Amino acid sequence: MEVARSPLAAWETFFFLIGSSAAALTGLQFVVIALIAESRRRATSREIQAFGTPTIVHFGGVLLMSAIISAPWHGLSRLAIAIGACAGAGFLYTLINFIRARRLTTYRLVFEDWLWHIGLPMLTYALIVVAAFRLQNDTHQSLFIIGFSALLLLFIGIHNAWDAVTYITIDLAGRKK
Repeated sequence: MEVARSPLAAWETFFFLIGSSAAALTGLQFVVIALIAESRRRATSREIQAFGTPTIVHFGGVLLMSAIISAPWHGLSRLAIAIGACAGAGFLYTLINFIRARRLTTYRLVFEDWLWHIGLPMLTYALIVVAAFRLQNDTHQSLFIIGFSALLLLFIGIHNAWDAVTYITIDLAGRKK
């Protein structure tokens, strides 16, 4: 008797790759915070909450979703709930970050900041929630949406970490002169 193969099995390598990448890139964010600590202009806790912590949350979200999808589920209903809850928490966190960013007095976000720190993460988490809701009915398409969204969160984190490094090393260094 042949056991039916889980639709998640085809995604094992993909989610292992992005999950381990997210874990490794979390270390990059620690380097960014160390650079901030060594710069002459110290970042405020509000700036770190608005720009640094969300990057760790996005990397952690990718790692968590990768672990959730890699778990040995017996069906898709509990997986859908777990992924939906994870993405819902990410969406709510991004809403909180939106409020934090609006309250900043030391830095005013420009369009690119709003896009990469608020807009794209909100869209990405919303896509994952919708895909989780549809996971049982349209497994193939939903897994592609979840995979795409998790990869997008990884790229958002990379962009935002890089943006912080360039801001510290170029913009702040230019102001010191």
